[in-house]
Amino acid sequence: MISTSQILTIHNHDRELAGLTYVYPVLSRRAGGVSIGINLNPNNACNWHCAYCQVPNLVRGKAPEIDLAQLESELRGFLNALVHGDWLEHNAPEGLREIRDIAFSGNGEPTSAAVFPEAVALVARLHDEFGLGAGVPVRLITNGSLMAQARVQEGVSLLAAANGEVWFKVDGGDVDAIERINGVRLEPEAISRHLALCAARCPTWVQTCMFRWDGELPSRHDIDAYLEVLTAAGIENLQGVLLYGIARESRQPEASHLSALRLDELEEIAARIKEKGLTVRVSP
Repeated sequence: MISTSQILTIHNHDRELAGLTYVYPVLSRRAGGVSIGINLNPNNACNWHCAYCQVPNLVRGKAPEIDLAQLESELRGFLNALVHGDWLEHNAPEGLREIRDIAFSGNGEPTSAAVFPEAVALVARLHDEFGLGAGVPVRLITNGSLMAQARVQEGVSLLAAANGEVWFKVDGGDVDAIERINGVRLEPEAISRHLALCAARCPTWVQTCMFRWDGELPSRHDIDAYLEVLTAAGIENLQGVLLYGIARESRQPEASHLSALRLDELEEIAARIKEKGLTVRVSP
């Protein structure tokens, strides 16, 4: 049974709106319409702890065992309601009643699921079965931390074969910034290596969240270090950067440190990124 108790908004990404375990709808600013989310982390477990994360009760860990039969049943039923039913008419705002993508995102790092490649193949098959076409891509939204693993690379390659794309999270450019923003102690060179691995296998956009920390803008050093990460991965291999701000309140203890950037402040950062020859899409 597919249900939604309220009209979708960009401010509410509640994974339980449709009453399902693995499938949920969101109104995506960056996708520009309704995104069908695939949540392989219903246990709220992630190997990172991003300061801006909206997942309540976030814990460290990985995806649980995934019931692929249940995932297929939920996605098939939801796609049927959207494509052949009137779900969009009743639950999405006028002008945004379009399916824009199917996105592996959810409440943690999706590539931590042991059956990640099998899940990608399943979603790609149903995408074709419902005739969604190239205008509704399958996307992976990932922190990229597991990209060196063979099974993750297999899933990313399957995504490419389905004309999909990856949105790869890069928020900081030095060890301290990465730890403060993403909650992991990680060398920036590792992010560059994983980003390069990903971009070699599937069209890849860098997804970056920028904000004020304790009222302070990202510094020139912060932006320079961030750009060095992208440069080391190979600018020419990237589709571009999805630069966005904070639209929904963080559910993490670090929330009190964060405040949104103005559009003009995001545009100034975008201009720096464009100097490197990258396409930038800005979502305040």
